[in-house]
Amino acid sequence: MISLAHAQTAGAADPTGGFMQILPMILMFVVLWFLMIRPQMKKAKEHKALIEALAKGDEVVTGGGLVGKITKVGENYVTLEIAEGTEVTVQKPAIGIVLPKGTLKSL
Repeated sequence: MISLAHAQTAGAADPTGGFMQILPMILMFVVLWFLMIRPQMKKAKEHKALIEALAKGDEVVTGGGLVGKITKVGENYVTLEIAEGTEVTVQKPAIGIVLPKGTLKSL
């Protein structure tokens, strides 16, 4: 008799139980968003603004470590003077940092 009574009460389901099982996954996604995805999107936006603002005469460092002065700016490429009389052409996204004016003279 007791097993029948226990079986009858076990059939009732809690309607909030499904949400409580999904809640930890939702919280993990929110934490992932704020710790990884959002900062990466912000960094990409800043890099895009840096690339769009490149101009002739800027002193830059490429992702590969080349340091030079921009002599020509094209739509997809820039030409860097890395030494007197030595120029190389690199893609715009390869530019990592724009240095303050006069930095190359101090190197």
